[in-house]
Amino acid sequence: MHAHEAPIDDSLVRELLIAQFPRWADLPLKRVTSSGTVNALYRLGDDMAVRLPRIPEGAGDVEKERRWLPLLGPLLPFRIPEIRATGVPGAGYPWSWSVGRWLDGELPVADDLADPDGLAADLGLFVAALRQVDLAGGPTAYRGGPLASVDVATRDALGELDGMIDTRAATAAWETALAAPPWSGPPLWLHSDLMPMNLLTHQGRLSAVLDFGTLGVGDPACDLIPAWNLLPAEARPVFRHATGADHATWARGRGWALSMALNQLPYYRTTNPVMAANAEHVIREVLADAEAVSGDEP
Repeated sequence: MHAHEAPIDDSLVRELLIAQFPRWADLPLKRVTSSGTVNALYRLGDDMAVRLPRIPEGAGDVEKERRWLPLLGPLLPFRIPEIRATGVPGAGYPWSWSVGRWLDGELPVADDLADPDGLAADLGLFVAALRQVDLAGGPTAYRGGPLASVDVATRDALGELDGMIDTRAATAAWETALAAPPWSGPPLWLHSDLMPMNLLTHQGRLSAVLDFGTLGVGDPACDLIPAWNLLPAEARPVFRHATGADHATWARGRGWALSMALNQLPYYRTTNPVMAANAEHVIREVLADAEAVSGDEP
């Protein structure tokens, strides 16, 4: 998916385990098919997962998760990854990597949710709980800054998508989001990458949240993106009520969902069909939402 990916295969992971964690080196190892874009994932034995960054941008995530996940886990209402060991560069692999507990569950699929309202309530509960975390010294979240910080990249993406989507409507929706008042409160904790592939469900309800590499503090608007990348329109009020999002935060959240999708679609169109399909879904949902409310939130 990326020109600068590190080569990762079964033999490399096995070699790293033998050298650094020999107690686990003989366990069955199987690569997990995933639409994730930053990490390669392997199942190790029955109850562990090996996670290795593919690209330099993900290298610092290992240490971030090692530091913060043990502190956050007891404070959140759903399971999150539990790091059991952190590996170091070796066997030609250049970055830190981790071994964590395997979490069972199913990835939710937009337009095929067994309990949309229940899932919306669960996601809202998770977002609200994360916002209430009181841990000092948190890093700046990857998408915790002002929406205007991605204006140039978003407009560049709109240019790339000319002729593929309704760029006029998308531009209007983006400018409406940009016009929302910025966050004026204290920096709050947020996940900042609540994509469907980072969520696990059981019988239609949320069971776990994965991949905290973008974790940090900032404007909580970005954690509203499941409203458009996963939930149907009729379930959005349930999610919004559970998060307590005001008019401006909801508008910025819609803007984050749109910006992410506009950038993901041209980048992953030929390399990651799951990501590209979700980006198309988000663009449709945001534009339909914008048309329905005519720029006036309830």
